[in-house]
Formats: sequence, structure tokens, C-alpha cells
Amino acid sequence: MAKLTVPAVLEMKRAGRRITALTAYDAPFARIMDDAGVDIILVGDSVGMAALGRPDTLSLTVGDMIHHAKAVTAATHNAMVIVDMPFMSFQVSAQKALENAGRIMQESGAHGVKLEGGGKYADRIRAIVDAGIPVMAHIGLTPQSYHQLGGYKVQGKHGDSARHLLADARAVEKAGAFAVVLEAIPAELAATITETLHIPTIGIGAGAQCDGQILVMHDMLGLSDGPHPRFVKVFSDLRAKVKEAFGAYIGEVRDGSFPAKEHTYSSLAESPLKVVGKKKE
Repeated sequence: MAKLTVPAVLEMKRAGRRITALTAYDAPFARIMDDAGVDIILVGDSVGMAALGRPDTLSLTVGDMIHHAKAVTAATHNAMVIVDMPFMSFQVSAQKALENAGRIMQESGAHGVKLEGGGKYADRIRAIVDAGIPVMAHIGLTPQSYHQLGGYKVQGKHGDSARHLLADARAVEKAGAFAVVLEAIPAELAATITETLHIPTIGIGAGAQCDGQILVMHDMLGLSDGPHPRFVKVFSDLRAKVKEAFGAYIGEVRDGSFPAKEHTYSSLAESPLKVVGKKKE
């Protein structure tokens, strides 16, 4: 299987083939995702909350994102790897956005970047795309703006806000984005946007009519603390399974049953250390 490319992603929309995407932040999970056949792996700034114990995504830096993206790209052979541009890495100016996108691409080995926001950041998208860097846009609930939005709330529920999101979707497409994430918007609005655009829509809490879907890996594997958003389906409760494994390990260490004989070097003759101190004949 060849590495997924931007033209191939666009063709998936035209062919009606649903696009699969998940977040990953390290090599082991990225390798498993790639082997499973996931189309797009997003190194999301969600790593702050999902894996680093932070209260939001705002403290992530370009360096943080590159660090995690390097691990993901090192383990990925087929999936397209997209990296989130973190808070304040693109908001200041188009030039700053271009510089940071270029640094992410050069240092991480990723295949594109994602940035939050609609029409007001169209000039950033255009500058990055004009430099040959693929851009995935992100509209609707944009976590980097959650203070301004009043929290993690559904967007586009009413006429004016719905029209604004449709305008944002058109703006990011015109600016050159190859795909757009639609987060936490009504399914009917997501369907309208999907029908309107020539580029794929990737939904997260945006209904089944999007061209693809994305979830945060830790959420869909049951590894996240606290209640999940309504749009999350837990496909496997790994938290319970991992906790059970940890408990079994603790129990066996404490009762002395681990390590057993098969986990132990039983004699010097069987050990790689047997040559140590042996005199030449």
C-alpha cells in the first residue's frame, strides 16, 4: 500500500469512500493504526489533555508538536500524517504561520498541517499552501478558542451562526485547504457543508454525512478520564484491561510468583555472561 496523498484524499470524496482518521502522539500506537489501515493520523494538540494531563490545548508549543510528530512519522508507512499548528503559532500573521508550518514539516517529517479557524485565517492557509504545504482546516468548535466560545459547546445551531460556518467552509476551500474538520455542529449543517464543498469534510460530532470521521484515540479506547462528549463511542475499554494487567503484575510480585523459573536465568552456563572471566586455552 502506497503513502496516502492529497490527490488520493480528494479522489476518496469523489468516489464516495469514507475517510478514517484518528489522533496519535507516539510511535507504538501510530504503528498499530497504520497497520490497521487508518487513512489519516492527526498529531493533535489534544495531546495536551489526552496524554500530558493539561487542562486545555493552549499551552502546547511548536516544539511540543514536533516532538510527538517525529515519533508518529517514524512509525508510519501508509497513513498521511497531519500535525496541528498549536495556539499562537499562526494567529499573529501569515508570515509567522508560514514559518511555523515550514518548521513543523522540516523537523517532523509530516505530510501537512492543520489549523483552526475559518475565513479570518484564509490568508494563513493560502500562504502555507502556496509554499507547497498541504493544509487541513478546522471549523465549528475550535478548542483553541474555547474561552471566546464560552466553553466546549455545539456551534452553528441557529441561522446566523450556521450561515457563518457555511461561509467559513467555503472560505477555507477557496484558500486552498485540501480538507476541513467539522467539529460539534448539527448533522444537518454538516451535510449541507459536505454537499457544498469539493474538498472532503472530516466530522467529529458532526453526524454521519461527512466524508470521513475522526476521534481522539484516547477517547475511543476508553483511556480518557471523566465523561466523554456525546459524539464519542468507546470501541474498547482499554482502561479496564490495562488496570487489570497492572493489578495482576502487582499481585504476582507481592506473592512471589513473578518472576517464575521461565523468566529467570537459572545458571551461569545458560547466561550470556558465561564467557566473562574465562581464560583462553
